[in-house]
Amino acid sequence: MDKLKILFLCTGNSCRSQMAEGWARHLKGDIIEPFSAGIETHGLNQNAVKVMAEAGVDISNHRSKHLDELKHIRFDWVVTVCDAANERCPIFPGATGRFHIGFNDPPKLAENAKTEEEALAHYRRVRDEIRRFVEGLPENLTAEGGING
Repeated sequence: MDKLKILFLCTGNSCRSQMAEGWARHLKGDIIEPFSAGIETHGLNQNAVKVMAEAGVDISNHRSKHLDELKHIRFDWVVTVCDAANERCPIFPGATGRFHIGFNDPPKLAENAKTEEEALAHYRRVRDEIRRFVEGLPENLTAEGGING
């Protein structure tokens, strides 16, 4: 059986979508071929790399990719992980399903942190929320929230 091709789409492909790709590869690599991209590119967030490494997932070799780099791939699902990407998500040809789940933006949450540890706590919380979502894949993609497109 072919693996499900899932694209995790975010605004800048620097943090949340990278975490989702990392978790999907780590937890569901036997059934999911994960990708991540952004509607813009902001570079790989080093705090995301750090907290994923703490959880045993290495995303240090990932890079921020623009959606256009992946336009040749026919995805089974596009999962938008932030509201801005959901609002600006293009139409994908064919039978690609869309699903939106908005996660908080760790860099935004960490802006007013007084210490590095306080900042990293925001990244860890979102990392763990993304993990819980990925653990339920692919079953939860057909649940409420899916958008046929």
